[in-house]
Amino acid sequence: MTTKKHTGSSSAVSEIRIAVSDVAREITIESALAQAEILDRVNKALSANAAVVFDDVRGRQFLIPAQKIGVIEIGDATERKVGFTNS
Repeated sequence: MTTKKHTGSSSAVSEIRIAVSDVAREITIESALAQAEILDRVNKALSANAAVVFDDVRGRQFLIPAQKIGVIEIGDATERKVGFTNS
């Protein structure tokens, strides 16, 4: 059993962690996009000084203004196991 609710049919899930200026917590998004597509969206938003938009695997949308982005970390999402195991 996992805590992740992946509703899409795509098996490639990326985790995006965004540090936003003037905000203490990072934003963590699980996205069905490939890492290259995420990087492309971020680069386009930064060059146009516009908001970058991400949809997560649960159907929520995140809009982050380009001028507020501090750091973005893009990686593969990991399964979070819940419960006890003898392994």
